[in-house]
Amino acid sequence: MMKLLGALLILLSATLFGFYQAQQYSRRPKQIADLIRALQRLETEIVYGSTPLPDALLRVALACPAPVHWVFRHTAEELLKEAGRSVQHIWRQVVTDDWKLTSMKPNEQHIVRQLGHTLGLSDGADQVKHLRLAVQQLQGELESAQEERKRYESMWRSLGLLMGALIVILMY
Repeated sequence: MMKLLGALLILLSATLFGFYQAQQYSRRPKQIADLIRALQRLETEIVYGSTPLPDALLRVALACPAPVHWVFRHTAEELLKEAGRSVQHIWRQVVTDDWKLTSMKPNEQHIVRQLGHTLGLSDGADQVKHLRLAVQQLQGELESAQEERKRYESMWRSLGLLMGALIVILMY
């Protein structure tokens, strides 16, 4: 009886691990798309609304879903504290800290961190160029993420179950 219970637990945990990995592949394209929409909204706030950066970041944070909104919200909160740090330093720190909450990979993080080098430094037209460049680069990553999702999502679901079955078979 205990052996059967142990086998079921192993099978269940391996299957859940496979589903977790598949979910990571499923979340990544959605989060990249959310990030693209957030950057486009930030562009709108900067250009058409002439909104100050902290307010624009807060508005963007309110409009986009978690976990992407945390980057914008925390950056705005840090800017409002006025601790004498630059926008670039705050952006880099927030992106580094909050990125682990997402399913996105280092490629996307690098693109977003690069955007922080110009955010708040130049006029609106220059910031728009950099925002559009970041969006364009993220579009490429989105296509790549969608391909990876198609290729690996179902594989991980099956692999988790099969690995659990293999372990159970090897135990008996």
